[in-house]
Amino acid sequence: MTGLGQTLDICVLIRHVLSLVGLFVFSCAFAQAKDEFIVLSYHDIKDTISEDLASAQTAVSTANLIRQFDWLKQEAYRVISVQDLLEARAGKKPLPDKSVLLTFDDGYASFYHKVFPLLKQYGYPALVAVVGSWLEPGNSSASGEALPKDSLLSWAQLQEISRSNLVEIASHSYDLHHGILGNPQGNLQPAGTTRLYDAASKTYESDAAYVKRVRAEMRKASDQLFQHVGVRPKVMVWPYGEANQVLIQAAKEVGMTLTLGLRDGYNSLNDMSYAGRLLITNNPAIDEFAKLVLRLRTGDRPLHVVHVDMDFIYDPDPAQTERNLGRLLDRIQAMRVNTVYLQAFSDPDGDGNADSLYFPNRHLPMRADLFNRVAWQLLTRTRVKVYAWMPVLAFRIKAPDSWFVHEWRDGKPLLARHIYKRLSPFNPDAKRVVGEIYEDLAKHCNFAGLLFHDDAILSDYEDVSPRAMKIVKQQWSLPTEENKLRGVAAMRMKWAKHKTQALIEWTRYLADKVRYYRLDTKTARNYYALPILKPDSEEWYAQSLATGLAAYDYVAIEAMPFMEEAENPDAWLEELVRKVASQPEGLRKTVFELQTVDWRTQKKIPMETFLKQLRLVQSLGGGHLGYYPDNLFEDQPRQEDMEKAFALPRFP
Repeated sequence: MTGLGQTLDICVLIRHVLSLVGLFVFSCAFAQAKDEFIVLSYHDIKDTISEDLASAQTAVSTANLIRQFDWLKQEAYRVISVQDLLEARAGKKPLPDKSVLLTFDDGYASFYHKVFPLLKQYGYPALVAVVGSWLEPGNSSASGEALPKDSLLSWAQLQEISRSNLVEIASHSYDLHHGILGNPQGNLQPAGTTRLYDAASKTYESDAAYVKRVRAEMRKASDQLFQHVGVRPKVMVWPYGEANQVLIQAAKEVGMTLTLGLRDGYNSLNDMSYAGRLLITNNPAIDEFAKLVLRLRTGDRPLHVVHVDMDFIYDPDPAQTERNLGRLLDRIQAMRVNTVYLQAFSDPDGDGNADSLYFPNRHLPMRADLFNRVAWQLLTRTRVKVYAWMPVLAFRIKAPDSWFVHEWRDGKPLLARHIYKRLSPFNPDAKRVVGEIYEDLAKHCNFAGLLFHDDAILSDYEDVSPRAMKIVKQQWSLPTEENKLRGVAAMRMKWAKHKTQALIEWTRYLADKVRYYRLDTKTARNYYALPILKPDSEEWYAQSLATGLAAYDYVAIEAMPFMEEAENPDAWLEELVRKVASQPEGLRKTVFELQTVDWRTQKKIPMETFLKQLRLVQSLGGGHLGYYPDNLFEDQPRQEDMEKAFALPRFP
C-alpha cells in the first residue's frame, strides 16, 4: 500500500511542484511587457550533480550555471537588483527590457564559493535568502537533520557579500522552513501557513495566536540579520513558496515589502507583495533552460480529474478510514492523474446538500476532521492538485426562512421545493455565514483549488425572497410583479442574466475569502450541459458558458448523456463539445466530466461505453477530462483500463 508517512521536507514539496510543471506543453514564446520581470529561483550549486535526480532536484552544476549566465547575456536579458525593482515601483526609473532577478535560496555556502565569484565576473546582482535558525549553533535543516559543517554561509561571509553591493540579503524566515503538526492524524505541514494542532487539547491555534506567532517570526528574522550583518532585509522569500495575507502583512510591518513565492510567469510592478519565481530544477541543460525562460511553463497542460466522494473514504472507525485512504492513494497513483476534486462536505443521503463538513468550522457539524488529511496525502504521495469540492448555497444551517431561496408558487413567494435547499445569494446574513465556512476551510486545510458544486442555480421562478425582490426593484430596475417579470420572454432573460451575474459575484466573494489564506487558489465550477446546448435555457438555470469561462479558471461541465436521457449519447456528446469549442477559450478552460454510473438504473456504465465516450471527447479537442463518481471499492471505472486510457505520461 502507498505509504502514509508524515514527514514534511523540502523535497516533498519540490517534487510536487515539479510534477505540476513538468508536463506542460510548450507551444510558443511569450513577449515580456514593459514593467514586467522574471525571477529565477536557484538553490545549491555543485561542481558535480548526482544522476539520482530524486536526491538533487534543485541543485545546479557550476558548469550549467555559467552556461545559463552566458545565455542571459547573449539574449540581452538585463539582470536587475532588488534596488532596481524598488526604484521602478516608486516611479524613480523604468525597468529595462527583459528584466530578470536572480535568487538563491537557503543560504548554501556554495553561494560564496561558486556563485559570488561569477556575479563579480559577469557584473550580475543577485539575492540570497537565509534561514535564521539554521545559522544558529546546533543548527538543523528542514527535515530536522543536523547540517554538515560549513554547508551554509557564515555570518562573516554574509557580511562580505553584503558589502559588495552586488548581493541583497533576504530573509527565508527565522524558523518557518520546517513542518508543524497540522491535523489530528499527525501530518507535518508548512509552518508559515499551517494552524498548529495541539494533540493534548485537540484544538487548533487561534487566529490571535497565529498572528502573534508569525509577527514574532518576521521581527526575529529581521532583528537577527540586522544584528549580524548590519542591514534589515527588504525581501521575504517564503519557505516552500507558501504564504498568505497574514504573513505578507507581518513581513510588511518590519520593512519587507517585496515577498517571493514559487509561481510561474511574469511579475508586474503593480503588485510585488507576492511575486512569483521560476524554480530551476533537475540541472537543466541550456536548451531546457532557454525553453523555461522563454515560455515560462505557461503552455496548457491537460487536466485529468478524478472526482472523489469523501463519504466513500470516511468510516466511523479511524483505522478503516486510513485503510480506505491507502486504497485511494494507490488507485490515484496508478492512474497517474494530476487533479482530484475532493468532497469537503458530507452528504450521506445524496441529496446534494451539506449536512456536515470534513473540517473544523463555525456553523455546521464536523463529521470528521478529515479533509486536510486526505488532501495532504494526495498532494505529497500522488503529486496531484486537490480542489476542495464545496457547495455554493446548499448548506443545511439553522436559519430563518428569509435566508433561503423562494419561488413563485400559487401566485405567492414560498420556500423553493428544489432538492437543493439553497441559501439566497441576495441575503447578506447568508453571505456572511457561507463566507466564514469558506474561511475556515482555508485556515485549516491545504489545497490548490475550489470546485463550486452544481447547486448554484436559480430557475425562472426563483429567487423571490424578500431581499432578492428588493434588489430586483432597486438595483436592476425590473418589475417585481410575477406577471410582469415572467410574462415576457425578453424580461425573463433579462432577469436571468442578472441572476447569472449575481451567482458569479457570490462565488467570487467566496474565492476571495479563501485566497486571503491560500493565495494561488484556482477556481472551477460545475455547470449543467443544457445551458451550453441551448443557451436560452440560461433562463431556467442562471448559468451561461460565456460568463463562466470569463469568471473561473475552469468550467467543469457535467458531460453526462445518460443523466440527461439523451436518445443518442454519442451525438449528444459531440454536439456538447462542438458548442464549447465555438466559445473563445472554450476548450482551453473546460473540463468534460463523464459519468461512470447511470443513476436512472443505478448500474455501472460499461467500460467499453465509458472509454468510447472518453476517446470521442478527446478526438474533438477536449483535453481536460474527468469523471464522477469514482468507486474504489467496486473498481469503477476499472483501474486497469484507466491506467492505459486516462494516465498522463510519467514525470521523473
